Amino acid sequence: MIDLKFLRENADVVRESQRARGEDPTLVDQLLEADEARRSSIQAADELRSEQKAFGKKIGQAAPEDRPALLEGSNELKARVKEAEAAQAQAEEAVAKLQYRISNVIEGAPAGGEEDFVVLEHAGEIPEFDFEVRDHLDLAEGLGIIDVKRGTKVSGARFYYLVDDGAWMQLGMLMLAAQKAREAGFKVMIPPVLVRPEVMQGTGFLDAHDEEIYYLERDDMYLVGTSEVALAGYHADEILDLRDGPLRYAATSTCYRREAGSYGKDTRGIFRVHQFQKTEMFVFCRPEDAQAQHEELLRIERRILEALELPYRVIDVAAGDLGGPASRKYDCEAWVPTQGKYRELTSTSNCTTFQARRLNIRERNAEGGGTRTVATLNGTAITSTRPIVAILENHQQADGSVRVPAALQPFLGAEVIRPR
Repeated sequence: MIDLKFLRENADVVRESQRARGEDPTLVDQLLEADEARRSSIQAADELRSEQKAFGKKIGQAAPEDRPALLEGSNELKARVKEAEAAQAQAEEAVAKLQYRISNVIEGAPAGGEEDFVVLEHAGEIPEFDFEVRDHLDLAEGLGIIDVKRGTKVSGARFYYLVDDGAWMQLGMLMLAAQKAREAGFKVMIPPVLVRPEVMQGTGFLDAHDEEIYYLERDDMYLVGTSEVALAGYHADEILDLRDGPLRYAATSTCYRREAGSYGKDTRGIFRVHQFQKTEMFVFCRPEDAQAQHEELLRIERRILEALELPYRVIDVAAGDLGGPASRKYDCEAWVPTQGKYRELTSTSNCTTFQARRLNIRERNAEGGGTRTVATLNGTAITSTRPIVAILENHQQADGSVRVPAALQPFLGAEVIRPR
């Protein structure tokens, strides 16, 4: 949620951010007008309440014979106060609706759409093969570690079974991610996967992507598409103590996405699925520390990809491809040989104070007293399916076997997965 004080003082910055995202800059002016109306309604209601309070004292001091006439005037004033408070509530609702429609202000992200990202760095060597490469599903079926046919039979399209070494590969990656996060000082958690509407709304996932989310109407609950949602809500309506530094959590959970609008995209295999496991990192920090925390999240993601021995690149995502809560986002994309391109494996976003303002998460302000809104950041440590795709394809060998990255060998108990 946009900070109204910042909006009043930096309206041109917010308008330019909206333009860079490809979103409506006139919302800024609509919100400014609504905010002015809200402040006027608050002032009017306050003045009437003060008048009502003074009138009440006058009645208490009046002679008994004068009170009936005064009470009649008091009833009229009471009705005016009620009308003013209703107008104030209506004005505040109008402001809130517009606030929810304006995305976070970008900070450093390049302008443009999906294809206008900036490549920050390449890492690792793209493998060269002296044999015809196979895609991940061909390899997995030969190895007996992924069963898409039975997944479809049981649950429908974009579902799957991970079998034997496939399951161990997923478990190993999740453990590796949790270990790396704990080494970096994160508290490891297992969060709920069902959340209340106010938590889903607070994180910004109902603004433009509600079609991606599974909703349980009978229970009025949402299935999360990322642990970010449950982690963001963990400290909702709380005042945090950040004197010893940021609060940092890493949570592993099952995630669910409807993949609405992705008809025909990545239908083969397990690159784009409805259900997967993911370890997500989340940070609550002071706003001035957010940029440094963002870089740290990226470093952790890179360490995990390097442990999986994957060639990848880091991109600075363009403003038009950012989610509403993010002011800046970095993606790590791994090379997929059969597609001849890099595909997203992890991302990390700096959401500044956008989510915390919605969720009413604050810290005590040691400098000026009182409280202020904290910043939140998130970063994918690992997902279960896409890294498996990249590992199988990049580490495949001529006989259909796949070399296991050294970091995962203790979990699989083998250096190579061989065809059955």
